[in-house]
Formats: sequence, structure tokens, C-alpha cells
Amino acid sequence: MVGRRCFILGDEREPAEGEEMTTKRPGEFEPPKPTTAAEREARKAFRQVDAEKAMTEHEVAQKAFSNNRERLKAERLAREAAGTPGRDDES
Repeated sequence: MVGRRCFILGDEREPAEGEEMTTKRPGEFEPPKPTTAAEREARKAFRQVDAEKAMTEHEVAQKAFSNNRERLKAERLAREAAGTPGRDDES
């Protein structure tokens, strides 16, 4: 490999032993491989499943938040009705 240069991130040098020679220059890229119809369909199916899973997780989180908020509100109203001082009243 005498006289051939190795271009890695703009480093122009002789390739080391066992190192492959690359012909790409900095800024060059390899165009993406075209996807097949089967790959597109698979991606579409996975996206739908992921979206449904995310929506379900969001709904569960919203329900837990709402239940907790209602529980805390009921506790606060019960304290106020009983006249027991709460956190804000302890000065």
C-alpha cells in the first residue's frame, strides 16, 4: 500500500497494519439504502403499536394523577371541615 493514503476525519496518513483503506473524504456520505415494501410495512406496524402503547401509558398516568388529586382534595376538605390545622395553617 505504498503511496496510498488513508482519510479518516481529515487525517491524511498511511494506513496502519490491519486498518482498512477508506476512500471517503470528510463531508462525503453514503446514500441510504432503499427500503423494501416489507420493511416499510414492518416500520408502520411497529409505529402503530408504539403509539398505542404510549397512549395507554399516558392514560394510566393521567388516571393515577387524577385519583391522587381527588384523594388529596377530599383529605383537605375533611381537615377544613373538622377545623384541624393543615400544613399552611401551621405558622
